[in-house]
Amino acid sequence: MTGPSEARPVIWSIAGTDSGGGAGLGADQRAADAFGVHLCPVVAAVTAQNSRAVTRVEPVSPLVLEAQLQALAEDMPPHALKTGLLGGVEQVRVVARWVDRLRRDRPVALVVDPVLASSTGAAFADAATLAAYRELLLPRATVVTPNRAEAAHLLALRGVDASGLPALARQLRRQGAGAVCITGGDAADTDGRVLDWLCTGQAEGWLAAPRIATDHRHGTGCTFATSTAAALALGFVPADALVLAKMATGHALHGGYAAGSGSGPVHARAGFAGDPGSLPLLSWGEAPRFAVPRAAPGTRLDLYAIVDSETRLAGALAAGLRTLQLRIKTPPDASAAWHRALREALHGSIAACRTAGATLFVNDHWQLAAELGAPGVHLGQEDLLALGELGRAELQASGLALGISSHSLWELARAKALAPRYVACGPVWPTLTKAMPWRPQGLDNLAWWCAMAGLPVVAIGGVLTAEQVEAAARCGADGVCAVRVLGNEPARVVPALQEALLAGRRARRLPAPPLPHPTLASDIASTQA
Repeated sequence: MTGPSEARPVIWSIAGTDSGGGAGLGADQRAADAFGVHLCPVVAAVTAQNSRAVTRVEPVSPLVLEAQLQALAEDMPPHALKTGLLGGVEQVRVVARWVDRLRRDRPVALVVDPVLASSTGAAFADAATLAAYRELLLPRATVVTPNRAEAAHLLALRGVDASGLPALARQLRRQGAGAVCITGGDAADTDGRVLDWLCTGQAEGWLAAPRIATDHRHGTGCTFATSTAAALALGFVPADALVLAKMATGHALHGGYAAGSGSGPVHARAGFAGDPGSLPLLSWGEAPRFAVPRAAPGTRLDLYAIVDSETRLAGALAAGLRTLQLRIKTPPDASAAWHRALREALHGSIAACRTAGATLFVNDHWQLAAELGAPGVHLGQEDLLALGELGRAELQASGLALGISSHSLWELARAKALAPRYVACGPVWPTLTKAMPWRPQGLDNLAWWCAMAGLPVVAIGGVLTAEQVEAAARCGADGVCAVRVLGNEPARVVPALQEALLAGRRARRLPAPPLPHPTLASDIASTQA
């Protein structure tokens, strides 16, 4: 979020008014305020409604809509646009022209909330308007956020059950949408959770959070879409923006209140990203499978050595380290002799750690680790995806303690779905250990991970000094990874690192920021006509 004296990213919401104050531009304003962005409310339609019904919809003329957009473009060009109720074909055409015009000068995200009907049942779009959405808005959309009925209408389908939503979302992307999130707040729960199908260039899966019991939910769709636009304007990629939108919408539902005799408005507010219970889960595949959370471990991971050989592992044990990872990567031309040597290295390392009372996590080779009796494994998210549903089920049934890497909000949400022993947050500082597209997390994101993950967090990446170990510990890290800092003589450096870890835990904990910062570079206009 931006500070009080900083320029705020600008978003335009081109939508309808709600005379009852529940949905439309009123809800959009509350969501924008929650993210600390500046919202320009552009009126595309005026509605007469209250908490029970919509009694009249009057689209503004294309000339009036054009005039509003022209005035804003001269002084307050947007980082992102969000569309809600547009009112008709001519209004859709005006928006499409302006998206193209704005994108000639700078990247501009477009979030399309296809408001085709009200929650009270009033229809807002005829066949011609639907056709205009398909032809003009979908190909320009960075993200589309329909509910299940709206998604079916956009594709001229009568309806679709939950099992068909992944295919439906991919079809919308084939029609030009950069990313799709089909929301499920209006559908039946799955094990008490509301499921949204997320389909982006970064990730696919069910975004899941507990159903919030409330009668006051007017404006949830507007809140979700505007939150997505706000997060895109702040520089988050679509998958991360949708995670934040899910959090903001849940928080808004908790803040809903009565206004009139019908469903009252939701109330988005700042601070939505500070509640650990608001972080959703993200499934690994099309099956909405989520592991049962683990009991809190009885011991900390502390200083966590990552080594690439049995010899280096022995040196780390001798230096007093008791959490270790053996990371031996498989070469492309691995021979039978290499695999025999790997087995011998793992067997010896497991035995050495058992004798020393240390915990060993084996990187990658989880089946061999399980066979040889290792207590734990560490896997990256690409490796876990490659296992498929059956492979992940087999891994969880093995009883191995699991550590998972995470670099972004959607990866954190997906890691949590497997209830791991720990999640690694990195790179905290720039690292040369391996090439990666991620920006450094910094201490701010590390503190946010530690506050929000709901499970032990390990700091990894670029740890080269005792001062960095102390700072990571002050953020609340359960473990701090030591790789290059150990050097060739770990016994010489480990005592200072251990003392720094303890000093960080004794010191006052560093606060988590209201929002994390983006960790993946984003061209927020991911699709252009």
